[in-house]
Amino acid sequence: MSRVEELKNLVEETSVEMEKFYDKGNKAAGTRARKGLQDLKKLAQEIRLEIQDIKNKG
Repeated sequence: MSRVEELKNLVEETSVEMEKFYDKGNKAAGTRARKGLQDLKKLAQEIRLEIQDIKNKG
């Protein structure tokens, strides 16, 4: 899976959980949303480093 697809999927999954939390008051979904946001942060940092590495090599 490409990094772009990985990022899109994670955003979509997190969005669903955030909607459940904010719109329906599902507290467990809030926990899952927070985890998804943390995973997005981690993935974004990995992608940033990967881009920087490719940029510096090229």
